[in-house]
Amino acid sequence: MRNWKKVVGLFVAVVALGSVAAFAAPKTWVVGFSQIGSESEWRTADTISVQNAFNDDPSFILIYSDAQQKQENQIKAIRSFIARRVNAILFTALVETGYGPVLQEAKNAGIPVVMIDRDVQASDRGLRLTIMGSDFIKEGEKAGTWLATYLQKQGIDDGTKPIDIVELQGTTGSAPAIDRKTGFANIMKQHPNWQITRSQTGNFTSAEGKAVMEAFLKADQHIQVLYAHNDQMALGAIQAIKEAGLRPGKDIIIVSVDGVKGAFDAMVAGELNASIECSPLLGPQAVQALRDLRDGQKLPGRIWTIEGIFDQTNAAAALPSRQY
Repeated sequence: MRNWKKVVGLFVAVVALGSVAAFAAPKTWVVGFSQIGSESEWRTADTISVQNAFNDDPSFILIYSDAQQKQENQIKAIRSFIARRVNAILFTALVETGYGPVLQEAKNAGIPVVMIDRDVQASDRGLRLTIMGSDFIKEGEKAGTWLATYLQKQGIDDGTKPIDIVELQGTTGSAPAIDRKTGFANIMKQHPNWQITRSQTGNFTSAEGKAVMEAFLKADQHIQVLYAHNDQMALGAIQAIKEAGLRPGKDIIIVSVDGVKGAFDAMVAGELNASIECSPLLGPQAVQALRDLRDGQKLPGRIWTIEGIFDQTNAAAALPSRQY
């Protein structure tokens, strides 16, 4: 009888341990990740950050799709994720419009969609769960505020003389292009003597940034400031400025957005005046959000990243620690 009690006790203990183990082990989630492409250092760093973060957690399986800068490829990828019945979809929107139908399909299938970096248009935001990343409007405002302080310190802007600015916009219709333009325009309202003389898309790439800046320089001999919506376009523009026989960072003041290593090198060299940080290292944040979601927690409607401002006064000290 005593032996039988021992057997029963051992059986109960084994069952209990098994229950604890089962409770402790998280359910494996399959996650589809649709990235827009690899148009810049920033985008490549963002992709690597997401892939590494999910690969480091064995409770997730990540399915990655590169849209190669084509919206139709993204929509096709998202539909394939839905067909595979993934547990969640991560998604960076190439442009804001055109995703409503496929997001509705994901919602109908009960698959939560978490945006990374770029959002969809306001009317479609009820179809996604949340977005994580930067405040693009604030980035534009930071760029304008930095420029105002710099121009005053250098004795260039007395509040009356015209300040001629050219603008390299990001991909037309994309959230960062729209919002970074809006944010900068917000600061321009405080400086009625500032004027944007030319503004054109460079599609967030160095090659197009260089080509557009070449056209700007041929058409306008009085450019004082370049505001670029990302560092890649600014770096291309720097080449165009140098080839035109001018000194970037001196003859033309340049402020851009992202904070990639190439921009830090340019700031240290005195060829870029400032870069507003927009961190691409969103992988750990994405993993944590999906862990919380899997555990039944409610995600906030917006998850912000914390970022800084860099210029020629602090770039050299920060460069060794840059991860992208």
